Amino acid sequence: MTRIVLIRHGEAAAGWGEDFDPGLSERGRGQAREMAASLEPLGPLCIVTSPLRRCRETAEPLAEQWNVAPAVEADIGEIKAPHHELRHRDRWLHTVLGKTWPELPAEQQAWRGAVLDRLLSCTDDCVLVTHFVAINAAIGAALRDDRVVCRRLGNCSMTTFDTDGRSLELVDVVGEAERTQVL
Repeated sequence: MTRIVLIRHGEAAAGWGEDFDPGLSERGRGQAREMAASLEPLGPLCIVTSPLRRCRETAEPLAEQWNVAPAVEADIGEIKAPHHELRHRDRWLHTVLGKTWPELPAEQQAWRGAVLDRLLSCTDDCVLVTHFVAINAAIGAALRDDRVVCRRLGNCSMTTFDTDGRSLELVDVVGEAERTQVL
């Protein structure tokens, strides 16, 4: 079995409908340092991150601590929004979060499939820094739950899975939130 720890990025400096690629806020940088300190005993492990700034910046303290260069992979990036204007993205996302995967268009279902394929391809224990919806896609696959949002994950939450390459088993979720800003 391969152990995968999915980290939700730290708090972003701007909302989903305000900036296509914000970095971390000051609070988000602190969250990333705390996350790195809590994972220190597990490593060094391979680190993979979404290409978006908030994920790359979240991975930095852990990468420095373990002296590992993170791999940047689009397959664990953010859900594909059909709108290219910021003013439409926020409303679209909030609508999507209340749906199930079969209710979504083929583009979002294909994105989910790519995320799950990437996770199932892991053969070595690793840490992946990614996004709220990507982590929820993995949780849903492990629990056989078709909802887009299965858990409310806080920034820098840690969701652990085991995989045999054919399925995901949810091991632990640390950092669930009562209210979550999705970004």
